[in-house]
Amino acid sequence: MARDLVAGWDRRDRAPGDKPRVLVIGAGIAGMSTGCYAQMSGMETRILEKHVLPGGCCTAWAREGYIFDYTIEWLIGTAEGNDANQLWRELGAFDGKTIKNFAMFNKVVDSDGRSVVFYNDPDRLERHLLEISPADAKLIRAFCRDLRRFIPMNLYPFLTPPPLESVGEKIAKLRTILPAFVLYWRTAATQMKTFADKFADPLLRKAFRNIFFQDPEDFPLLPFLFNMAAAHNDNAGFPQGGSLGLARSIEERYLGLGGDITYRARVARILVEDDRAVGVELKGGERLYADHVVAACDGRTTIYDFLDGRYTGPTIDRLYDELLTKPGTLFPAVVSAFVGIEGDLDADRAHSTTYLLPDSAGPGLPGSLQNSIVVQLRSQYSDGFAPEGKSVIHCTYFSDYSYWKSLRNTDRREYRAQKRQIAEFVREFLVSRLPELAGRIDLVDIATPATTNRYTGNFDGSILAWKAFSDADDLAAKLINKEHMRLPGLRGFSMAGQWVGLGGLIRAASTGRFVTQFLCAELGVEFQAWESSGTEPWHPDKLGHLPQLDARPVR
Repeated sequence: MARDLVAGWDRRDRAPGDKPRVLVIGAGIAGMSTGCYAQMSGMETRILEKHVLPGGCCTAWAREGYIFDYTIEWLIGTAEGNDANQLWRELGAFDGKTIKNFAMFNKVVDSDGRSVVFYNDPDRLERHLLEISPADAKLIRAFCRDLRRFIPMNLYPFLTPPPLESVGEKIAKLRTILPAFVLYWRTAATQMKTFADKFADPLLRKAFRNIFFQDPEDFPLLPFLFNMAAAHNDNAGFPQGGSLGLARSIEERYLGLGGDITYRARVARILVEDDRAVGVELKGGERLYADHVVAACDGRTTIYDFLDGRYTGPTIDRLYDELLTKPGTLFPAVVSAFVGIEGDLDADRAHSTTYLLPDSAGPGLPGSLQNSIVVQLRSQYSDGFAPEGKSVIHCTYFSDYSYWKSLRNTDRREYRAQKRQIAEFVREFLVSRLPELAGRIDLVDIATPATTNRYTGNFDGSILAWKAFSDADDLAAKLINKEHMRLPGLRGFSMAGQWVGLGGLIRAASTGRFVTQFLCAELGVEFQAWESSGTEPWHPDKLGHLPQLDARPVR
């Protein structure tokens, strides 16, 4: 029996008093967040998703009982008592789940074997760094002093967009910001690379750049201190079930609120009449109509494919004409190598380690942008990622999307050969650094930036879209604060997601709340939100059926 993709949404006529209808393109975190808040605010919504799973890049896949969790490395908002946590609880993201917190953010190991551990506790971190390099005492104490100052701060502005903040909300924000204004200004104005270059010890010069696993380049000190302080407060933990588990919990919340998600529904274009979005047309020609359309998917696809580039302006033109392909504006894409291991992993090993590689190792990692590889012992993060008696390791590195896209389009055989080369490098490297893994590697599964683009449509395979603190940052903020997440000249339409709110899952989720608040203000509808009351304990079966990434694993 054929699916009814339209299912009542083909009607143009709307009876007086009917609930406002909202179509959402994309069942990523932003799209489902939009659906949840719109449902809570009394609207009727439907989400259209081209894939078979929710979450977008916040996803997982499976092979032979292993679950390869793709995205979350840490998640802001896992501790109670702050606005970020309130947002996640409104979305049901943590219903029935435990949270895993680590004492360290990351470990960095140089090619000569020297290492530094970035503990979240500033006192422990300071002692450790001073043991490594007493000559750098002044810089070490300055960094740890700033980290201590960030720890008591509670600034998570993810509940209300600035244009809609009440006087009380503005005052509360100022009370948080003003006492620390100089600290915020100084750490935002100081580039990490500038700070790191001052260290006398060559390991520290390189290691500080890689606190976030690999060097994000052009980041100031502020985000490093902010996230390490959050981790110290157990507010940057790992939720049970991981990436897809987060997406499934929000999906369950959305469906429980009366929403509907249609999978395998590929949007071809947004229907516009008299400069007003009135619905969408799917690839098969089916048309669905609504009072409002929200695109929570790739920004360029939305503006130039779904809308034929008809609704742009100075902000959009600069973002997508000038900055989209400018080096350093988008977060780099990544190559992922998931490794299935026979037996358990050493519980005393660091859960996350960045290995800085010698120049001779570069050819072993095709398309690499930085000569390093991140090794995360994912079985330490959450239960259920591997069959009983087995474990999972996730290895990643920043990589050039164009290299993989060109290879896949022009020479599929060589594309597969390069993936096998990565698998062979990872096997040999893991055994060289963790000798106890010799003879225990079960399988290796490789995802390239071309894979990310193929499954999610994200431009250049970038998982996090615009890079914070880049030239795009102020322009993206303008889309929220001035444009109210709309495109110039087009009514009945909004955008949500990381192409509006920048990278990070909490930011993606917040754009769903923001866009619904703007829509409620336009419609004269009261915005409503309340925390989920779900209490059923989380278990891996909640992930549902998972697809395989590729027909042939690399063994």
